[in-house]
Amino acid sequence: MDYFKRLLQLLNLEREEDRKAYENIINTLPVQERRASGLTWYPIVIKDTEMGHGDFLTVEVERPTHQDIIHQFRFGTSAALFSNYEPENNRVEGIISYIAGNRLKITLRTDELPEWARDGKLGIDAVFDENSYEEMQNALKQASTLAEKREEGHLIRLLLGEEKSSFHNDIPKLADHKLNSSQQAAVQKILTANQLAIVHGPPGTGKTTTLVQAIKAILQQDRQQLLVVAPSNTAVDLLSEKLTDEGLNVVRVGNPARVSERLMSLTLDSKMALHPDMKEIKRLKKRANEFRDMAHKYKRNFGREEREQRKALFAEARNISKQVENMEQYIVDDVLSKANVITATLVGANHYTVRQLKFNTVVIDEAGQALEPASWIPILKSKKVVLAGDHCQLPPTIKSNEAAQNGLSSTLLEKCVAQHPEAVVLLEEQYRMNELIMGYSSQVFYNSKLKAHPTVAQQLLFPEDRPLSFIDTAGCGFDEKLEGTSICNPEEASFLLKYLQDLALKLNDYYAPGNFPSIAVISPYKHQVEMLKEQMLLVSGLAPFINYISVNTIDSFQGQERDVVCISMARSNTENVIGFLSDIRRMNVAMTRAKKKLVVIGDSATLSQLPFYADFINYTQEQDAYQSAWEFNYLG
Repeated sequence: MDYFKRLLQLLNLEREEDRKAYENIINTLPVQERRASGLTWYPIVIKDTEMGHGDFLTVEVERPTHQDIIHQFRFGTSAALFSNYEPENNRVEGIISYIAGNRLKITLRTDELPEWARDGKLGIDAVFDENSYEEMQNALKQASTLAEKREEGHLIRLLLGEEKSSFHNDIPKLADHKLNSSQQAAVQKILTANQLAIVHGPPGTGKTTTLVQAIKAILQQDRQQLLVVAPSNTAVDLLSEKLTDEGLNVVRVGNPARVSERLMSLTLDSKMALHPDMKEIKRLKKRANEFRDMAHKYKRNFGREEREQRKALFAEARNISKQVENMEQYIVDDVLSKANVITATLVGANHYTVRQLKFNTVVIDEAGQALEPASWIPILKSKKVVLAGDHCQLPPTIKSNEAAQNGLSSTLLEKCVAQHPEAVVLLEEQYRMNELIMGYSSQVFYNSKLKAHPTVAQQLLFPEDRPLSFIDTAGCGFDEKLEGTSICNPEEASFLLKYLQDLALKLNDYYAPGNFPSIAVISPYKHQVEMLKEQMLLVSGLAPFINYISVNTIDSFQGQERDVVCISMARSNTENVIGFLSDIRRMNVAMTRAKKKLVVIGDSATLSQLPFYADFINYTQEQDAYQSAWEFNYLG
């Protein structure tokens, strides 16, 4: 189909751009800089080795130093063991098969440890993730072929808007007192849908709660195992935990992002380890290793008889390994067959342990952040799909501008909402924000349908406080500066931190130390964030409160919330250029992180060039929430 050919072309553009960016880092940066960027563990210590799946060697390593550096290693991604003595020659690739804290296991594409691994100076490099792209490409090719078939292609054609979604209304109305009316309507839509249901969950509306109750209801309805997926490990973890809390048997395929005993116990590896047949597997593995050790004891110069003996020992080790492999597959099948719900990332849904499984229903959470080619991986395993997310927040990150501009940044959720309005239920009651913080976002993005639950509608930091404030820096001479490819505004950063210092000192009168409100300082621009972090350390009045304040980009806060959010807009120029502030979905994310107080600091003269910001400033004026920076005593 032309549709999938086009998607494949866009995916290839993204793959090449991604590869270029990766190779630029790996090939040009020394090991210390690669480590700082999260692409390398160095140095590492080998803790253990064992023969893994398919007779490949699995090596367990630990990083004893630099443990605080956030890294990019994930279960199932490619990596390479290397020696820093001669990194070009001493390198062997593999797949990360386990990761927890500062330990990981890498399954190498070899059956024995290379000689140079004994010399020290070892590290692990991330390798460009060909596997994820291969899985996405294969899914698109498969979808293209299946779309032409009458029965198998029905769901695919429907998702592309070529056929209408249908519902059966013979199911009694759900009465779940844990859910509000729009959440109940969403569960009802999911239960009655034959092929597609969409849960549109704006910020704070209890999308996860709704999905969990819907999954329970589906299990009661058709008694069939479900596949539940999301683009990020964090989202998969959250659903896995919530479903377990409801008493469901959940198997988490892959390794969790958050390393906790609770989450680890849900993984396939942990459940396999508790299987009664694992004792026999351990015995057999030990026996196979003994045969290998005996074979390795033969010197390089040996005669025909020794050669035959060595060959026989390796053959016996391989036979045992094959037996182990068959037993492991039996245990995998046994554990998976007993699960109510299997959870994984989008690409993880095609992990070799679950590759052949089919499901009646697949639930895709955070579908607004799911790259469309990745979404097809789990969809092809199912007869019915539930998409949950918010296409009015940020889409997935695309590295190739060409691919993004030609449609790769449009998600399947976005397309299905437009093509199948009959399948959509909007969750209308939010439990996060004061109603003034919510109001503008509701008008612009959600047709004024959002309402604040009574428990949050009037919530304030302290009596008589303003929950919303736009502080206008027009005329203050706070000019933006271009640093490399990013924007910063030093004077605006300084103003914001003085404002925050006064606010923190005032809050100190109302809150005990352990109960101090959480605060986010955010900006669309990385360089402004770096400047805010640096300057904040110099503001002595903020020192006692530093542990309560998070500073980062807007994008990194999607899915999070804080009591107070201060946004530094940074743009202020005579050309009235606002750059990617024109992506108003980013501002929707920013404005809806705040629970009790939202403060936006920016230059109205520059921002008002876009109707979205002009209307926001008007909204703040109507709500008596507009202030000029000149009203404060921070300006000399």
